[in-house]
Amino acid sequence: MSACFAGIDIGSRTIELVVVDERSGVLSQHQTDTGFDPMHEVRQMLIGVAYDGIMATGYGRNLFEIALEAPTITEIKAHCRGARALFPEARSVLDIGGQDSKAIALADNGRVKKFEMNDRCAAGTGKFLEIMARTLGFAIDVFGDQALLADDEVTISSMCTVFAESEVTSLIAKGCNRQAIALGLHASVMRRVAAMLHRVAPEGEIVFTGGVANNACLRELLTRKLGRRVVAPQAPQFAGAYGAALLAMEAAGRQ
Repeated sequence: MSACFAGIDIGSRTIELVVVDERSGVLSQHQTDTGFDPMHEVRQMLIGVAYDGIMATGYGRNLFEIALEAPTITEIKAHCRGARALFPEARSVLDIGGQDSKAIALADNGRVKKFEMNDRCAAGTGKFLEIMARTLGFAIDVFGDQALLADDEVTISSMCTVFAESEVTSLIAKGCNRQAIALGLHASVMRRVAAMLHRVAPEGEIVFTGGVANNACLRELLTRKLGRRVVAPQAPQFAGAYGAALLAMEAAGRQ
């Protein structure tokens, strides 16, 4: 019987689980909210899931390592492995999660060459966009689409989440167009991550992973700003878990 391997990405907002076969094909993938007890959610996700090896990554990977005595890998390595498997020529990876964003340069062999990470402030992360979408009255899954409908952007002066939320509230009270404000917010995030990419990986196609990669506005703004092609997997939120599953298989000597 063919072996299968699992990767689990325990993020600050959601948890993703991917199971692959020995040919790197995805057998199943699942997602759930992290909640206040991540390990309870992890155990619930693993009920009935068969695997010959598992590897964890993400914000809560250390909890997983202690609770299940299983190996872990950093998010940077996991996302790069997943991105490289999906886009074999990948040299630049941008991963934006709930609490941080990472710009990563890959060597010719796919290994991490250099990276920069923003994890000291919510600005430029999924959490920032989620709060701003809620303040403007948009669902997060249509926030980017609504921003792209704007004729022009309203400049947002602050990237601090608290101050930006207050600024957005003030702009709404002045009667500013919500879509224009949304575009301004996306532009602020874009400028921050574009600067990281320029410093770390200034050339080549960019593979955009993490849940925020579903945001069409950010992909479009990054393409315009950097003059580079920005591609995203079909389900970018699973890239880290997929990479972890592939690394679990490699650790078992099956690839």
